[in-house]
Amino acid sequence: MASDHGVDRCAVCGARIRWTTTARGLALAVDADPDPTGNQACYTDVAGTLRSRGLTKERPTPEHSEWIARPHVAAGHTPRSNSDTPRRRTGVRPPPWRRP
Repeated sequence: MASDHGVDRCAVCGARIRWTTTARGLALAVDADPDPTGNQACYTDVAGTLRSRGLTKERPTPEHSEWIARPHVAAGHTPRSNSDTPRRRTGVRPPPWRRP
């Protein structure tokens, strides 16, 4: 991938990432530059959407115009909130039901 088209920055670490769509329709951030140690085969479909698939025993190598990428979550942080403050609780949890 020589083009910077579709490259974003990670909100946590600022690294260059690309958003792909998995076979299940989920969003997956991968590192923007190809990485031979990665486990995702990325390709652009006919509609122009960047898609990814996991490398498996049945299909362990990239095919046709695919390139190997590493998922960005492998960088050591999760895409969840990085806030150090605990979540504010709202409402009251009812007590468990007991038979008299």
